[in-house]
Amino acid sequence: MQETLTYLDKAVMSRQAKRVIIIGAAGRDFHNFNTVFRDNAQYRVVAFTAAQIPDIDGRRYPAELAGSLYPEGIPIFNQAELPELIRRFDADECVFSYSDVSYQEVMHVASVVNAAGADFRLIGPRASMIASTKPLIAIGAVRTGCGKSQVSRHIIESLMKQGLRVVAIRHPMPYGDLVAQKVQRFATVEDLSLHNCTIEEMEEYEPHVVRGNVIYAGVDYEAILREAEKEADIIVWDGGNNDFPFYRPDLMITIVDPHRPGHELSYYPGETTLRMADVVIINKMESASPEGIQIVRENIQALAPKAIVVDAASPLRVEGAELIRGKRVLVVEDGPTLSHGGMKIGAGTVAARKFGAASFVDPRPFATGKLQQTFETYPEIGSVLPAMGYGQQQMRDLEATINASDADVVVIGTPIDLSRIISIQKPTARVTYDLQEIGKPDLHEILAAFVEKHIEPMPA
Repeated sequence: MQETLTYLDKAVMSRQAKRVIIIGAAGRDFHNFNTVFRDNAQYRVVAFTAAQIPDIDGRRYPAELAGSLYPEGIPIFNQAELPELIRRFDADECVFSYSDVSYQEVMHVASVVNAAGADFRLIGPRASMIASTKPLIAIGAVRTGCGKSQVSRHIIESLMKQGLRVVAIRHPMPYGDLVAQKVQRFATVEDLSLHNCTIEEMEEYEPHVVRGNVIYAGVDYEAILREAEKEADIIVWDGGNNDFPFYRPDLMITIVDPHRPGHELSYYPGETTLRMADVVIINKMESASPEGIQIVRENIQALAPKAIVVDAASPLRVEGAELIRGKRVLVVEDGPTLSHGGMKIGAGTVAARKFGAASFVDPRPFATGKLQQTFETYPEIGSVLPAMGYGQQQMRDLEATINASDADVVVIGTPIDLSRIISIQKPTARVTYDLQEIGKPDLHEILAAFVEKHIEPMPA
């Protein structure tokens, strides 16, 4: 660490400038820096820390993005080093800047920060939201894995059928070259390769571009918004984890998950996202218990009593369902949903049970390389395989683990077809899902009212 810190030893650190460490995970942390701290002489951000996402520490937030106060950029360390960093930099303040974290964990980090002598801070919407010149709909959730992706697709398809130009902007996933990722535009599947996307990025971007709409992402979200506005009648913010939007919404839609009742009250900042909601969607009702549905209804009424509540399901479609019955299956699920999302099962597991799998193959004895580390970090994942692919090495490890297993069939429950990205040498069944609204009110009515209010009619 000493070599990395030499630039700060030489820097003139004014005592009038408050020294800040931003605690993050390559997303909200960079946005908070850009909107609150960049070019702000009252502060000096001395370091970022990183958690949740593998292999993002050891990098540097580059000078090209950091502004005139940071000619050498800002180093990024592992969050485990936080107490030492506070003492080394004599930090005054630590800003917690990532999402889908239990309240207990947030206050654990706050205690670490306070014990080391620094203040603990959370940045709110007023300081960090950017205003759009175009009408903006934001989709958020109370946990990772609630179903934001299918809701976003459903909303965009509905708006596009009205002849509107809709551009999506996705919550950041900048795991590569941050300068190159400042502003990214995806309009075709080929653009995914052009930008060297990880599996996690492709899972979010590909479902949009194959439906014919453009999606932006990157690092500098004001620059991204200004580019998106040039080709949009309406902007749709496709949120990540359970974070609140980077942009000021004209309509805030929040999704809750009755499979995890009560989590809307116990994970940061999901409760914030729920309290901000104009519309709340109770998703996955086809497979949730009546008790779970009732708990989330009561919590919605308590926290967002003025919100419109939409009931919905996410029914499964399975390509190759006939391969599952009576077979030993390896289920591959969305990685973040299983890891920091804390889900025990996903769409792949539900489909395997529905179509009569004989048994489930435990991937842990076959795990290779970085996937071994994933299971060690998240032992609660159990006997399903998370599709971790934050870099080329993880993709190779995922491929090797699948092919080394003794499964008869691989059930793919991820948002993209993994067999397009890696070589799977076994028969596969692919699970997909879309949003299905139940009864009234529905999103069609809500969106029609939104368009009438915010979009001027075309001249006759």
